[in-house]
Amino acid sequence: MSKTPYTTVVPEKLEDINFLSHDLQNCPYHAYSLLRDEAPVWIDPITGFYVITRFDDLRDLLLNTADFSNERGQRGAERMDQDRAKRMRELYEQKGWLPAPTLAGRDDPNHKQMRAMFNEAFRPKRIDAMDPFVAETAYKLIDAFIGDGQCDWVKQFAVPLPLIIIGRQMGVKEADIWRIKAWTDAWVQRLGMMQTEEEERWSVEMEIEAQHYFQPIFEKLRREPDDTLLSEMVNRVIPEWGRPLNDNELHAEMMADTFVGGSETSTNAIAYGVKLLIENPEVWTRLKSNPEKYLRTFVEEVVRLEGPVQGLFRTATRDIEMHGVTIPEGAMINIRYAAANRDSGEFECPEKLDLDRDKPGRHLGFGSGIHHCLGAPLARRELYWAFKALTDRIDDMWFQPGMNDFKVMPNFALRALKELHIGFKARG
Repeated sequence: MSKTPYTTVVPEKLEDINFLSHDLQNCPYHAYSLLRDEAPVWIDPITGFYVITRFDDLRDLLLNTADFSNERGQRGAERMDQDRAKRMRELYEQKGWLPAPTLAGRDDPNHKQMRAMFNEAFRPKRIDAMDPFVAETAYKLIDAFIGDGQCDWVKQFAVPLPLIIIGRQMGVKEADIWRIKAWTDAWVQRLGMMQTEEEERWSVEMEIEAQHYFQPIFEKLRREPDDTLLSEMVNRVIPEWGRPLNDNELHAEMMADTFVGGSETSTNAIAYGVKLLIENPEVWTRLKSNPEKYLRTFVEEVVRLEGPVQGLFRTATRDIEMHGVTIPEGAMINIRYAAANRDSGEFECPEKLDLDRDKPGRHLGFGSGIHHCLGAPLARRELYWAFKALTDRIDDMWFQPGMNDFKVMPNFALRALKELHIGFKARG
C-alpha cells in the first residue's frame, strides 16, 4: 500500500512556515525539518512564540524548570489577546467555575505537592488492577463491528476505548461518554488557538456545561466516598495545603488532565497507529506474526512518529541564549515535541517505523522531567490492548476507497484525525 495523500504545504524557506495554517498542520514534518536544520530557535512572526525543535534542546529545557516555567507557560492564546482572555474569565465566573491552574500548569513546590496526591491516586497497583477491564473493553469494541468488514476506526474504536476507561475511573456512566466527548472536543478546540472569539465563547459555554454535570458528582463523593479515582481526587487532603482540591481545581483537572489528557491523546495515537500499519504493510505482517515481541515497540514508535501532542508551552524566567538567539524574560516558548521526536541527531532513520528500534521509549511523546505525563502508564496499556485486539481479530486491512481525506482537526497544539474509514478481513 503506497503512502496516503495529504493536503500539504512544503515550506521552502522559514517565511513559509505558519503553524496556524490547516494545510501545514496536515503534514508539519517538512516544516519541522527546516526549523531543526536552519533555525532551532525560531521566532514565529505570527504568534511571537520562540519555537524549539531539536531533541537535545527540548530535553534540557524540560528538565530546567528554574529557567522555563510551566506556571506562566500555559494557555498560549490568552497571552496573545489579554482582553479576550479577560472576557472568557468573566464568563466562567458568571456561569460556572473559573478553572484553577492544573497540575501541568504549576511549578514546584506547588506542583510537587499536588502531584504527590495524583501519584497516590495513579499508583501502580491501581493501574495494574485496570488491565483486565482495558483488555475486555478493547475486544468488546472491536467485536461489535468485526462482522461488518469495515468501520470508521476513529469513531467506533479509537474514541470510545480511552473514554470508557477514564470514565470508569471517574465514576461516570458509559452511556454518557459521547456527551463528554463533545465537551472535550470543545476544550481541545480552544487549546488549538484557531477559534474566533464567538467560537471560543462556545467552547467556554460547553466547558461550563460539563462543570454543571460534574459538580453534583463531586458533592456526592464528598458525602459518600467510593473506590474510584475521582473520589480520591475529591477527598484526599494535600498535607502542605491542609485541604483537598476545591471546586475550581477539580473542574480544571476534570477537563485538562483527566478527560482530555486521559482520552484525547490515546485516541489520536490509536487512530494513527492503524493508519501507519496500512501505510507500512511489512510492519503489519511482522506485528501480527509475533505481537508479544513487537507490540510494545510499536506503541512507542506510534507515539514518537505521530505525537498526539505536537507542542506545548513554557515561559522564560530570565534572559536565555540558545543557538545565538536571546530569548527574553517573559517570552512564550513553544516546545515542539513532534519535531524533536524526528530529530536525526537522536534517532537513526527517524522517519522510519522501526520495530527493532533500540530503546524505543526514549522519545519525548509523554514529555520529560517533573512534568512527564502522569497518565503515560495507562495510555501505554490502552494502546497495547487496542493493537493486541487488532492483531487477534483482523488479518488484513486497507483504506476504504474515496472515503478518507486524512485531514487532521485544525489545532496548533494537538494532532487528531477526523475519521479513518478502513475495510478489513477478519481472522478465521
